[in-house]
Amino acid sequence: MKCIVGLGNPGKKYEQTRHNIGFMIIEELAQRFNWSLNKNKFQGKFSVEMVEQEKVILLEPQTYMNLSGESLRPLIDFYNVSVEDIVIIYDDLDLPPGKIRLRQKGGHGGHNGIRSLIDHLGTKEFKRIRVGIGRPTTPMPVPNYVLGKFEEEEKQAIKDSITRAADACESWFKKPFEEVMNEFNQ
Repeated sequence: MKCIVGLGNPGKKYEQTRHNIGFMIIEELAQRFNWSLNKNKFQGKFSVEMVEQEKVILLEPQTYMNLSGESLRPLIDFYNVSVEDIVIIYDDLDLPPGKIRLRQKGGHGGHNGIRSLIDHLGTKEFKRIRVGIGRPTTPMPVPNYVLGKFEEEEKQAIKDSITRAADACESWFKKPFEEVMNEFNQ
């Protein structure tokens, strides 16, 4: 069983914001496969489907970003998902818009959603897809920036990164994550 988790904040107020890029990629995957995030449990919206004769869970935690681990931990305990079979998708200030980076493990890098997951999973060793949102180009507090909408000139790069991240997830359904990293980290 595989579990793909897109990080973000619930509610209309946060739709299409930089911090919600993880939700956007989960929604892209759901649309591609004609799935619906029709289950509401474990403080999350999710779907459990079959791909390549294996169950796949798509999860959008509804806890708000900083408490994401409170949704994932009980879900993986209930479905008996191994940490090795989880991919977390989230925004990264240190990558430019349009860039994605896949990693096998790592620290939180100041990202509170990842910090929550590390705390609740008890490990830093989980797969990630970091999606670039860039840093503010004007003097602006980081929380305001990540909770803001994409600028017009960023939208095509963001659309491309959503497509590439979803492609990477689809590739992971068929081959080991190491091979997917080699394919998508450029």
